[in-house]
Amino acid sequence: MSVVRLISVRDSVLSVDEVLAAVADPKAGGVVLFAGAVRDHDRNQQVSGLSYSGHPSAEAELRRVAEKVAEKFPVTAIAVVHRIGDLDIGDLAVVAAVSCPHRAEAFDACRELIDTLKALVPIWKHQKFADGSDEWVGSA
Repeated sequence: MSVVRLISVRDSVLSVDEVLAAVADPKAGGVVLFAGAVRDHDRNQQVSGLSYSGHPSAEAELRRVAEKVAEKFPVTAIAVVHRIGDLDIGDLAVVAAVSCPHRAEAFDACRELIDTLKALVPIWKHQKFADGSDEWVGSA
């Protein structure tokens, strides 16, 4: 079985339980989960909502990122899902989990997974602010 067990870019509600179940393994002593939620503010501006758009290659790029993380760290299992479409405050935008033999490795691998995903996967955020303004994030 591949260590990359779940990769998905979808327009439906994300499940923490689904992602945790994907990385469960008796060899794993450490499991780290990251759940990124839509917050109600950004840089001192009130956020009223946002939407994510993804390039058709986003899921394939997400898989490449996960595979690179799995090569760099002693990963037992890795899973990540990212939502696209319109999201409300509090909705989950991304859920990622990594299991490893030990906790320190799991923390390091999960941080690298999220940081690299944000830097390389072609998914863009369109934030809408309470004052009527908006901005695209990650599209430059």
